[in-house]
Amino acid sequence: MKPTVGRIVHYVSYGTPPRSDGSQAFTSQCRSAIITEVGENNIVGLCVLNPTGMFFHSLAAGGCHHQENEQAGGSWHWPERV
Repeated sequence: MKPTVGRIVHYVSYGTPPRSDGSQAFTSQCRSAIITEVGENNIVGLCVLNPTGMFFHSLAAGGCHHQENEQAGGSWHWPERV
């Protein structure tokens, strides 16, 4: 599928840095996001919808890379079918 402005996708949050004991205050999670701009090679700008507010990640700031497998923090993917 080709990303287009207005499509809903999932953004993978980074989570907080690990503490000295290896635990994290917040783990990496999938968040709802709306594509706000489309660049080359499936790099997009996103408006991420977090429980505590919105986060904007523009193409000018580097955009978000598509990763369907091995979903890493800072990447986006299409929502899973249920």
